[in-house]
Amino acid sequence: MYEVHDLPGLDFDPFLWESLSDAPVSRIRLPHGEGDCWLVTRHKDVKFVASDPRFSRDVLGRSVPKMTKHFIPLDRAVSFVDPPDHVRVRSVVSSSFTQRSVDRLRLRAGLLMDELCLELEAAGPSADLVHHVISPFTLAMIGEVIGVPAEDRPRVRDWAQTVLTRASDEAQAQRAEDAKQAARDYFRQLAAQRRAEPRQDVMSTMVAAVGAGRIDEEELLALATLMSLNGWHAVCNNTTNMMYALLTQRHLMQRLQRQPRLILSAVDELLRWIPHKHGVGQPRVATEDVEVDGVLIREGELVYVSYVAANWDERVYSDPGEIDFERKGPPHMAFGHGPHACVGPLLARMEAEVLLSTLISRFPAMRLAVPQDEMKWQTDVLIRGPVDLPVTW
Repeated sequence: MYEVHDLPGLDFDPFLWESLSDAPVSRIRLPHGEGDCWLVTRHKDVKFVASDPRFSRDVLGRSVPKMTKHFIPLDRAVSFVDPPDHVRVRSVVSSSFTQRSVDRLRLRAGLLMDELCLELEAAGPSADLVHHVISPFTLAMIGEVIGVPAEDRPRVRDWAQTVLTRASDEAQAQRAEDAKQAARDYFRQLAAQRRAEPRQDVMSTMVAAVGAGRIDEEELLALATLMSLNGWHAVCNNTTNMMYALLTQRHLMQRLQRQPRLILSAVDELLRWIPHKHGVGQPRVATEDVEVDGVLIREGELVYVSYVAANWDERVYSDPGEIDFERKGPPHMAFGHGPHACVGPLLARMEAEVLLSTLISRFPAMRLAVPQDEMKWQTDVLIRGPVDLPVTW
């Protein structure tokens, strides 16, 4: 039984560490759903499973062992669709997350960070970095990309906090389902507004794609919900974890102050190092018998991969528990791998780069305002992170 417990701080999951060492392709049971499934943890095997078309993400309608009592995405989300339909839906929004598109947002991101830093200073000299800077910054970024008006963005944040939970009981699972439905209804209304008055945003792009017959309305709603909720929740928690790592390992903060050119590589190394997720993500099903690292996975069996574990595979990354801003080696898999990898890694990286570089330069003496062992961490969530990040300077 792989039953995830809320781990203190950014401690690495001992179950995943043991699996990496002793059973990289192992048969496990998860807290919800029925039956057993496979867990794959080593870097090369995770890459193989995540990219091989014989492992399908089309699992709707099956009794699936899972981490949560509910499925996180809506039923028509690309998370549950294989190519070529997956490519068809994803291609509608992919142009909005290119390097050129992200570069156009960088100036706006910098200006917004400057505004939020002024608000932090006004609230200081001791204030919550999540409340004053990280959450509003990441919420504004994904809101601007999708086209969610500023006044509606707190609703997206609240839905994300409700949906992206392990939902350990029926009441929590029902609240998550209700939040998914509320988000779906909201984006249907927003789509109608953009249909009447198009703008330069992803929602208008998706509405045009519906009109052209490239996707249908339900696919639009599922995609908008997935991008908006994950686009805030994951980036907010990851950047909070990055700042926590720098604040609790002062030599790393000081090095970036001395060598700001390392910010880009620091973001990627922190993405690799931070065990950002509790448990495992979405399942795949074998469409035929497939051998993985000498283990036969039979047709119809469910398989999970752990990108968190793969990022700590010592066969690929020497001293994986150490943060090395000049690390060499293959790219991390914090954004996944294969056709179902995250569509917005360039945007997420840019947000982290702007956020870290601004805070490090504006607040060189920033430190935690409470002892490290008094930090409060989120519980019963899928994406790990502190509840708040009290800092002083």
